[in-house]
Amino acid sequence: MNRLEITIAGEIALSKEPGKSMRKWREIFGVTQTELAEHLNISPSTISDYEGGRRSSPGIAIIRRLVRALIEVDQSRGSQIAKKIADELSLGEEETPFKIHDFFKAIDGKEFVRKIQGKAITGKARLEDTKIYGYTIIDSLKAIVEVPVHDYLKLFGQTPDRALVFCKVSSGRSPMIAVKIGKFSTDMKPSLIVMHGIDNVDPLAAKIAESERIPLVVTKMPLKELEIALKSFET
Repeated sequence: MNRLEITIAGEIALSKEPGKSMRKWREIFGVTQTELAEHLNISPSTISDYEGGRRSSPGIAIIRRLVRALIEVDQSRGSQIAKKIADELSLGEEETPFKIHDFFKAIDGKEFVRKIQGKAITGKARLEDTKIYGYTIIDSLKAIVEVPVHDYLKLFGQTPDRALVFCKVSSGRSPMIAVKIGKFSTDMKPSLIVMHGIDNVDPLAAKIAESERIPLVVTKMPLKELEIALKSFET
């Protein structure tokens, strides 16, 4: 998925009313239920049921297909809507202060921490039941300064069930405050937070992690080795 598709799919998946979000994006792209249904090879009533909340919330695979279909229909019309939205959301190819990677299958939090030679500061008992579908490595200095709250969604890639790995941190306090503020604006939070390069965290960072029930981990494994270790999970 490209960055625009990830952004749209993420908003739908994380919405409290995904059906309404699906309808909003379909109407933004100017695609009728019939056109979308034909492109997906399903019945228009299925689309109507999702949008009306008469079907259970669609999984990420269905959302991905729906978003891709909207983009493809728009491409057949010259991609005017997609280009406009990308410009408005600043989704060009400029350098970003974070790097996103999604797994093909889930890894539990305990194994994730083992692979990065991490130490749980909070939430150790919850790690085994924590499912992680990807991670985002974040330059905390740039992210806190450059990423506005309304762009917080971009950190989550295809799913919020991921680890946010903050590098260039001193105590972990500022990143945890950013996570708490971002959660209030987007109604979502990560499965796990990693503070890279430190042995311990500021007491306030630990307190926020406990209150939000997010396992908080520290590691000093070099970033290159960390990425290699996590990619080995998929081989």
